[in-house]
Amino acid sequence: MSTRTKWMILTPIGLILFSFGLINLTEATYQRRTGQPTQVWVVLGIYSLVLINSGLVIFGEALRFRTMVNIRRETRRSMRQIMRKVNTKSPGKAKSKKAKSPTKTD
Repeated sequence: MSTRTKWMILTPIGLILFSFGLINLTEATYQRRTGQPTQVWVVLGIYSLVLINSGLVIFGEALRFRTMVNIRRETRRSMRQIMRKVNTKSPGKAKSKKAKSPTKTD
């Protein structure tokens, strides 16, 4: 699977997990405020934290893949520019040094 494909798949997955974790955290807070048993809102809160953290990790991986895509694009662009410069120079036009003036001394 290409790096670009990984980036395009992981970005929405990470954002969805993060958002779903925030929704569950809000629900756990609501259950705590309404007086539900402690086990209910603690389990829901832990579940929401797992979702939030996994969403952030997956989104971070997606950012890493996107950075790799950008670096590769810039590297290829600069390599093409260098190759153009090398190919446009003709081998017969080498720069010659100027001869020193016979009247000048070092």
